[in-house]
Amino acid sequence: MDLITQLATELGLRREQVSRTVELFDQGNTLPFIARYRKEVTGGLDEERLRRLEERLTYLRNLEARKEEVLRSIEEQGKLTPELAKAIKEATIRQEVEDYYLPFRPKRRTRATKAKEQGLEPLAQLMLAQEMENGDPREVAAAYLRPDLGVEEPEQALAGAMDIVAEYIADQAAWRKMIRDYLWEHASISSELKKDDKEAQVYQQYHQYTEPVKRIPPHRVLALNRGEKEGCLKVGLQLETAPLLRQVEALLLKNKACIFTPYLQMALEDSFNRLLFPSIEREIRAELTETAEEQAIKVFGLNLRQLLLQAPVRGKTVLGIDPGFRTGCKVVVVDPIGRVQAATTIFPHPPQGEWEQAKAILTSFIEKYQVDLIASGNGTAARETEELIAEVLAESNRAVYYTIVSEAGASVYSASKLAREELPAFDVSMRGAVSIARRLQDPLAELVKIEPKALGVGEYQHDVNQNRLEQALKGVVESCVNFVGVDLNTASAFLLQNVAGIGPALARSIVDYRETNGPFRRREELLKVKRLGQHVYTQAAGFLRLPDGEYSLENTGIHPESYHVAEALLASLGFNSEDLRNPPRLVELRNKLKGLDLEPLARQLKTGLPTLQDIVDGLCRPGRDPREELPGPVFRQDVKSMRDLKPGMILQGVVRNVVDFGAFIDIGVEQDGLAHISQLTTKYIRHPIEVVSVGQKVKTRVLSIDPERNRIALSLKEVD
Repeated sequence: MDLITQLATELGLRREQVSRTVELFDQGNTLPFIARYRKEVTGGLDEERLRRLEERLTYLRNLEARKEEVLRSIEEQGKLTPELAKAIKEATIRQEVEDYYLPFRPKRRTRATKAKEQGLEPLAQLMLAQEMENGDPREVAAAYLRPDLGVEEPEQALAGAMDIVAEYIADQAAWRKMIRDYLWEHASISSELKKDDKEAQVYQQYHQYTEPVKRIPPHRVLALNRGEKEGCLKVGLQLETAPLLRQVEALLLKNKACIFTPYLQMALEDSFNRLLFPSIEREIRAELTETAEEQAIKVFGLNLRQLLLQAPVRGKTVLGIDPGFRTGCKVVVVDPIGRVQAATTIFPHPPQGEWEQAKAILTSFIEKYQVDLIASGNGTAARETEELIAEVLAESNRAVYYTIVSEAGASVYSASKLAREELPAFDVSMRGAVSIARRLQDPLAELVKIEPKALGVGEYQHDVNQNRLEQALKGVVESCVNFVGVDLNTASAFLLQNVAGIGPALARSIVDYRETNGPFRRREELLKVKRLGQHVYTQAAGFLRLPDGEYSLENTGIHPESYHVAEALLASLGFNSEDLRNPPRLVELRNKLKGLDLEPLARQLKTGLPTLQDIVDGLCRPGRDPREELPGPVFRQDVKSMRDLKPGMILQGVVRNVVDFGAFIDIGVEQDGLAHISQLTTKYIRHPIEVVSVGQKVKTRVLSIDPERNRIALSLKEVD
């Protein structure tokens, strides 16, 4: 089966569809561009399916390359048979290829290697042939004594031959597969505490813990791995080996009357305990870890996407507060486009305790700068600062609301080179307050400046493969940025570098060009930017917006290559592109577009139906930000404490993080509550992500409060 056919079969797609899509990838087109502007070619594949196709394509190509390496290596050794070559070529996973290669792989010096050097391989082959039914094995072995090489006794010769047989058994691909499959089905993973101290108590639940390998959930695999890595847990596979050994023995022993049968049985037991089981245990644990990491990365990616796509709060002046005790609370005011208007530090909490002075400063800022919203961080002193804000708002003549903003990653941004460049007049702590305020105004524009791992919406993110995590999260960020679109004249280099086809160097060049030559008036001006050629322009142009540009179509997601189609469509309805800036005419246009039969129109305009549908959507909603259709943050004027909570209370909350076992929800007190997966819905679900997402507003019921352990149990089930 060729690669394209295999991909089509695995992914349930048409062969021609896969072939054309692979060609697009091979031509250097980016995934966002293909998903958005090549729907006719791909048959309408969305980003998720395109990403899956790209990943599987890479895996299969790497597999083919590995097969060629293995075949070449075995052939150079003069040991490649037609049967072996056929088996390797037909392998569908890398593990199969490695199993076939194992007997031929250059090995470090082993007991079997030493025995072969001592001339004992013929004796091992005699054992494996199992043809001798009469005689004394020791007398047979005496013919292979080599005192000069350390083989002075028949027992030494037999022991060395058994080492060779043990390695032979461990190298049999079919037997390894059978043992591996058996372990997957019947083995359990177990753990116990290695030490009894405070550090190890975190893993108390995993002391004398056992769970079948085939049923252990991903988050527990990662928890066990972390405990093992920290030296707190001893982790391994447990198995009743006797039934499995009987199965392998049945394959090994062809003639039980052979005089070497007892030696073959001993070699089998040694091979299993010393070579096979440890090796396959490592393979299974590695596969468990890989699967768990994939799940953790997937959930992190979904959470990150929801976090980045939170609705912006436009046109509001925001007062941002980064709470603190001894060093005070950093306070800034930013105008509706994020420019800092004022900054100071207040000391309402101990040891200074300047409560009234702090209230007076906040009140004056609210009145002087006509503050609409207050965004306060959720870190140290957050609870006490909420009380301060609540008092200020209760006494204010202006209708001001506040919300708690996760300050995860704010300190990372504050100390970064980018923050120093953007806010050179402020120290590290004050930059954190600016970040908190701005991430309320435009979460995406602000959060892309921060390493995704620091954003607090993952699980075990520091325990997974960091390269794979970084690659996956980079894909999520790029997907979000291109989904929303970017204002070419206001976007930072950090935001621009995530647009399809544009990397850090070109993003910096675009900003430099903008600063030197003034705002872009047309998308095609990008071609004047140093090192930005036609290919990059094609990839990026449709995702860049010019709200104040010369041409109104450039404030839509319509690609420049389709401008002529859009103009022809507008003309056929009695409109032109300038009508997009005329509200009454835009309403008329929308009404006409809604009643169109697009299939014949697509043929008439000589374009694909998906492209025409996207053009119509762009014409109906120029300047559209898809995030504005999502629910915004929860704003409050009061404040609650865990002391105010009682079981049965119904509260509004916001989902802060989704993990394998449930969702953490901000209900307006100092501690997020946990809704376990069993308390999310009355329906059966495989994962919490099916029913909740980061940033989602939910109504929740308090199940229990544990002040000593700082835990709140919540339920979303049957909440009226």
